[in-house]
Formats: sequence, C-alpha cells, structure tokens
Amino acid sequence: MTANTAPVLDGMTDHSAAADNEIRAITPDSGEYEKDYNPETETDMLPLSSSMSLTSSITDYPMESGRRYHRYHEGTYLYPNDEIELDRLDMQYEIIRMINEGRIFFAPLNNPERLLDIGTGSGIWPIEMAEIFPDAQIIGTDLSPVQPGQVPPNVQFYVDDASEEDWLWPKDHFDYIRSSMLLGALDSYQSLIKTAFNYLKPGGYMECHEWDVTLFCDDDTLPPPQDDFRCPHDFQNWIQYLRLSTKNLDRPVFIVDKIANWMREAGFEDVRETITKVPLNTWPKDPHLKRLGAWSERNWLDGVAAFSYAPFGPRGLGWTQEEIEVFLVGVRQSISDRKVHAYQRFHVVTGRKPSS
Repeated sequence: MTANTAPVLDGMTDHSAAADNEIRAITPDSGEYEKDYNPETETDMLPLSSSMSLTSSITDYPMESGRRYHRYHEGTYLYPNDEIELDRLDMQYEIIRMINEGRIFFAPLNNPERLLDIGTGSGIWPIEMAEIFPDAQIIGTDLSPVQPGQVPPNVQFYVDDASEEDWLWPKDHFDYIRSSMLLGALDSYQSLIKTAFNYLKPGGYMECHEWDVTLFCDDDTLPPPQDDFRCPHDFQNWIQYLRLSTKNLDRPVFIVDKIANWMREAGFEDVRETITKVPLNTWPKDPHLKRLGAWSERNWLDGVAAFSYAPFGPRGLGWTQEEIEVFLVGVRQSISDRKVHAYQRFHVVTGRKPSS
C-alpha cells in the first residue's frame, strides 16, 4: 500500500525534483483579528491519552518544575512525559496529519513485514498503522512506557534508547523506520540516520518528520532575531535562547535542513524532501492555512512552558521557574500576534536503502 498522493497546496512544495524551488508566499488575512478561527470549537481533532505501568525502576518518574520526566536514561530527553504533554503530543499528531494532507507516511510501502517508530510517545502512530497493515509487525520505542496496554495484536512497544548504536533487533531487519519530532531529543540526529540504515532491509525506507521551530516571514512584518536577545518579538528571543541552551546541552534543535544530506551521506538513495509552511497563528487568508495556524498557535501556547523548563532551568540556562514564567508571558503574546505574518516549516524526508 502506498501513501495517498495529495496536490501541492499554497505554502507547500516537494523538493525532491527541484531543490531550489521556492515555497510560495501565504496571503495574509486583512479582516478583523477578533473574528479569526478558534480551534477550541473543533470537535474532530480531540486528543487521545493513555498510559501503562512497568517496573518501578522505570516508572518512578522524577519531577521538575511541577512536571513529570522520564526515568530511563534520565535527563537525556529535555521535555516532560506527563499526561498534559501526552495530550499535547496527540493534538500535535493531528496537526501533523493536517500539514501532510491526511498522510501518516510518505514512503511507497508495499506489504511491509516490520515497521519501527522511534520516539513513539503515546503510540498513536503504530496503532493506526496496524489497521493499515494488519499483517505487519509494528514496533514503537520510547524512553518512557506511556503507551496503552491494550493495542492491536501486531503492535509492540519497547523501552529503548534509539541514540545507542546497538538496538534490540538484528541488522537488516525492518522494511521501514520512522522518526518524528526528535529535534532536541538526540545528541546526534546524523548518528541515528546511520544506525537506522544498518537496521533496514535492503530496499527499506527511513522517513523523518520534523518541525523547524525557526520563524520565517515573507513580508517583513517579523522583526529579525537579535544576538543580544532584545528583539521586540519575544518568540524570536525565546528561539535564540533555545538555540543557545540546546547547543550547550548537546541536544541540537536547529538541524532539520541537514537531514536530507545526512541521509545521502549514510548511503540512502532516492532521497525526497517535502517542506510545508505552517503559519504561527491565524493570520493567513486561506481557510485551510488559517485553520492550520489556529492549531499551530494552540500547540505552541500549550507546549511552550514544557519546552522551556529544562533548557532554560537548572539543567540549561540556570533560570528559576518564576523567571521562566515571567518571560513566557511576552512569548505567548508574540505567538498570538496576528499583525506579524510568521510561519515555520515542516519537513518530511524519505530515503531508500539500496536493494543490493
């Protein structure tokens, strides 16, 4: 079975054939801002949430700034694993589905036997894939055992650290390996790609779905970032602080534009990259992009604190929780500023391991 082929929309381009092709500009909405789209009224994107228990050595979760974090290989993942974050991750999964026009995979899969989802989170992707490929074995790995206990018979979850070179399975084992939203979760995304190459069967595919948090703008309404963190747009300052902190913590975030080349260097063929513009909020005129922007705004407003506590707190920049919360007041206001026509970019990169 292959992923559905969707038309290229306003703000979307496939870079597999023309790497220099420019992504078309999004037209801003000139209407009154108070009448903009409200995602809270949606009923078709309600998040799912689930959890399970394992041994106390893994589930004795540490707490930091009032949020729960993983115990296995403690400290290597910067973001919480509590129910609040799991709900947000499931909402984000639906946003990514919207970005990708309903597709949850892009590789041309044909009766695959074994599929692996790295950093599976709540496990929603393997569960969906189990329905699409009922005869395939679908495996999800994560540092946290927060997946549901009742799953389709062809789904299995493992607590595992994908940043290690030795995985639980033999080499040349999987038909497809997926990584999604792992920026800032690894010390080396390039090493992950090399390891995945080794564990794919000849002819198998790796697919990476990543959200570039960098802000872009086509009409100069977004102030440029400042090295002294004094940009009038506080979300720009937040991104600069995140860049500094994650670099110091050896958890790089701003590397999404390198993934395609890293795939080629690892030996992958037929590397294809699709890049989609994701509005920061509801500023676009186009109804689809306005709706996408509404959910993007909600995702950031709900998640920005979780993204900040470890990188900006004692592990990172040394800020107190109060200092973080005060700073985030302005950050949230700038996220919702519809006079600034900012967007981010979502990347899907696929590559095939040579057949021989």
